[in-house]
Amino acid sequence: MSMSIFASSTYDPIFIIEANFDGEMGPFWAQFDAAMGDKVREMIRCCKRPRDETGDLYDRVTAPGSRASLAAFLEARTQQPSVYFHGNRGLGRDRILQERALFRALQEEIDDPIRSGPSPYRLDSGVEAHKRLRLAMDARFPWLDEPAPRRISTRDSIMDYVRFFRFLVLALLVLSLPGVMLAPLVSWQVYLIIMAAGAAVIARLYARRKAVRGPPVVNRVKLTLFEPRRVLLFLAGVAVYAVLAVAVLSGAILAVHAVRALAFLFGLGPEPSLAQALLAAGRAVLLGLLSTVLTLPLLLYAVRYNELRDSSQDAPPVSERTLRDIARHEDWITQNHMGSIVLNKPGALRSVILRAGHYGLGLLLRVQPDARAGYLGSMRTVHFAHWAFLNNGSRLLFFSNFDHSWGSYLDDFIEKAHVGLTLAWGSSVGFPPTRMLLYDGASHGRQFKNWALASRAVSRFWYSAYPDLTVDQIERNHRIANGLRKRRISEEEAKAWMADL
Repeated sequence: MSMSIFASSTYDPIFIIEANFDGEMGPFWAQFDAAMGDKVREMIRCCKRPRDETGDLYDRVTAPGSRASLAAFLEARTQQPSVYFHGNRGLGRDRILQERALFRALQEEIDDPIRSGPSPYRLDSGVEAHKRLRLAMDARFPWLDEPAPRRISTRDSIMDYVRFFRFLVLALLVLSLPGVMLAPLVSWQVYLIIMAAGAAVIARLYARRKAVRGPPVVNRVKLTLFEPRRVLLFLAGVAVYAVLAVAVLSGAILAVHAVRALAFLFGLGPEPSLAQALLAAGRAVLLGLLSTVLTLPLLLYAVRYNELRDSSQDAPPVSERTLRDIARHEDWITQNHMGSIVLNKPGALRSVILRAGHYGLGLLLRVQPDARAGYLGSMRTVHFAHWAFLNNGSRLLFFSNFDHSWGSYLDDFIEKAHVGLTLAWGSSVGFPPTRMLLYDGASHGRQFKNWALASRAVSRFWYSAYPDLTVDQIERNHRIANGLRKRRISEEEAKAWMADL
């Protein structure tokens, strides 16, 4: 949890409470109020009265001598993230602390300085060492006899994939909608001519694909289309789209048939034919699907048109005092914290793409295998990271909790996750020049670091529930605990398990 004040010449200072917690929002804010309500109430009294429907709640909690609960006001003012990554996903705070205590107990048992003679755990058999350690820990940690709780429930896993497929299918439906509307108005020959014109746009767009001028960058976007997992995802997406297309087809059949029936009743047309309606609807749906070959390039062309006219900041002004404050608050414990707010560029197209991109990126992080295993791709340093839209979408907030220093953290991001950063921040004012939504941008390391540093604020209050644990150490403790839950393991499993010790 953190508390920060973001100041800028373009808006009044903003007081933000960031919280990453287990469980539901209501109980958390109630516990927060019980623990820190009186102190936070004085801070809220320094804030402007909200102009929306939470203004009455603000008056109630900030009135002189008020003892009204802050929980309702804080819950009403809570802003959900647009993109959220949770390192060590599925491991709650209590479980992380339990497994840390087990790891420390195992270290003490193995390295006991009081013990005389050879260690009883230096054995040729890893299975025997595992058995002895489990007997030693069994009395102190009775939960080792219980089955390991699932990190991600079956229901949550299914819903993650359902939401991701729903996003892909809806995106495909939106892209094919212009074609569905155009298909009944022109012959199929004219329709194909329009598709050919779309191919010409693709060629033009491809001709303008060159990167921005400046230091060379490496955009490591690896698309392995024929991995079995990706093929299965693609086939599942096609199946879902086919089901929805049948639904659209049925609706189109009924609509066309109803219109022709009304025209026949008023003497404005021939008697309707269900077979003709079926053919017309099927033609519209199939040609609409084909139209994505045109709509997607046109959309990318409009994006590229805006990108070539965007401005950026190579060296934005940064307060030396702010830099000193940030440095003074870093590296006190294993983890560090950062927060920033930037302005978003105007424009309806940019706003739609930015929000859709954030939504899709957030869903992708729920189904991506590394993220489900607790890591952000190949990065093993991020505990929490999230973006959120503020003030009617005009500003973009970013918070992150990470291991090691800020500089190495950004280097990690630039090297391993620049595509996600460019998609998430690419529509922000002053961001390094982007190309086709995903390329360049954060790959320009020096420019990106300067820009990110200028948007940071000092975290005046920051709390970590386990300040001595890295993301890797939490996963290591988890593997050790799961291995020790087993009463019997093979020699190969024992060797792998003891390697973590």
